[in-house]
Amino acid sequence: MSLSLQQFITESRNPASANIDTVSTLDMLTIINNEDKKVAIAVEAILPHIAQAVDVIQQAFSKGGRLLYCGAGTSGRLGILDASECPPTFGSPAEQVIGLIAGGKPAILKAVENAEDNIQAGQQDLQNIQLTNKDIVVGIAASGRTPYVIGAMQYAKVQGCTVISLCCNNNSEMSHIADIKLDIIVGPEVVTGSSRMKAGTAQKMVLNMLTTGSMIKSGKVFGNLMVDVQATNEKLIERQKKIIMEATECSREIADVALNESGNHCKTAIVMVLTGLDVNQAKNSLKQHQGFIRQCI
Repeated sequence: MSLSLQQFITESRNPASANIDTVSTLDMLTIINNEDKKVAIAVEAILPHIAQAVDVIQQAFSKGGRLLYCGAGTSGRLGILDASECPPTFGSPAEQVIGLIAGGKPAILKAVENAEDNIQAGQQDLQNIQLTNKDIVVGIAASGRTPYVIGAMQYAKVQGCTVISLCCNNNSEMSHIADIKLDIIVGPEVVTGSSRMKAGTAQKMVLNMLTTGSMIKSGKVFGNLMVDVQATNEKLIERQKKIIMEATECSREIADVALNESGNHCKTAIVMVLTGLDVNQAKNSLKQHQGFIRQCI
């Protein structure tokens, strides 16, 4: 039986852009911009559900669990993007947040034919990374019906994982599987069915919230400073020094000394400056307080 797309909001035609191919460039971009303005409002409407998701992710992190994104196409790429940015931003282990995409690595850069329709592949990809019931699995699909994602979610459910759906249609197959459903209803796209646009933007915003929120609640942020940032280049070393200075109101010279003594561990350097502890004492204090600077001081 052929798939009918008429039931999906993400596949419907947008009257605001019905004549977008006939207007000036500026008017064209104004139409797109006006539609994009609706995305943040749609995300705002589900903030309580996103908060629930952030809390369960943080709890999973505290018990050694992982956050696993499963998606196809744009949705899969967005999950990989969000996962890949966590280690340099928050100093988190590379295996703590993982993005899986239908079709594997080749699909990151180029569409892999029929990959999203393989329901068994979603399960297999989770088996390949040794899924456990401590993990959180987030299925991402604008439509809410992608077979690859559904296969992953169903397998995760059977294994006892908390399962979250992130999609842009109401009453989707994915949301019926999920423990927490994140339905961002952004409406029809400017170009009919091009869910890389508003739907993709909405997904990106929510994924940012899931990881940033759970990392903040895991002690990875002090004030609004990313104190676990990894210094992998000269720019980031300078950022570390700036963070130390802003967090402690110390001079650049003091920040330099503390950062060197801490082995370029920004959070340790901050605790050293704020408390007067030496490097070993600062590290022990952070370990004792699960990495929360406020509890150390």
